[in-house]
Amino acid sequence: MKTKFITLAIALLGFGSATFAQSTATNATANASATLLTPLSITKDIDLNFGNIASSNEAGTAVLTTAGAISRTGGVAILDGVTPTAAKFTVVGASSETYSMDAPASIKLKSGSNELNLSLVYDKSATGNVLTGGSSVILVGGTLAIPANTVAGTYTNTTDLKITVNYE
Repeated sequence: MKTKFITLAIALLGFGSATFAQSTATNATANASATLLTPLSITKDIDLNFGNIASSNEAGTAVLTTAGAISRTGGVAILDGVTPTAAKFTVVGASSETYSMDAPASIKLKSGSNELNLSLVYDKSATGNVLTGGSSVILVGGTLAIPANTVAGTYTNTTDLKITVNYE
């Protein structure tokens, strides 16, 4: 009799626990989204031009600021005739987004077999790396090293003054 009572008690406890058991399965749902930004682009608006420069038997430099002001050192003379201009690039994209810039620190200018070194400077101070209102301006100036007795000629870049921009 004792065995029947224990068996009955176990059976009742088994049914009782089954009725109090709770499902452990649960679920949640997530939303998925994507924000597509306006494609980033850059255009060259103005070329970098030092204007007319004369060399002498003394080395020197021609320094063009990003604002377009030119000065000289050493045996270099700045002549009239062509107005010097800093290069200007416009970056366009999604308003208020930031971008990174990759650009050369220097390039070479060449006329025939003669080369000059141009160290570049960049200015994005108006908006920094932010596309304020969807655009930003990059100005480029630099220092052109002119050795003594440099041969006269029109010197143009042999390596690109190429600026690459990407969203950050």
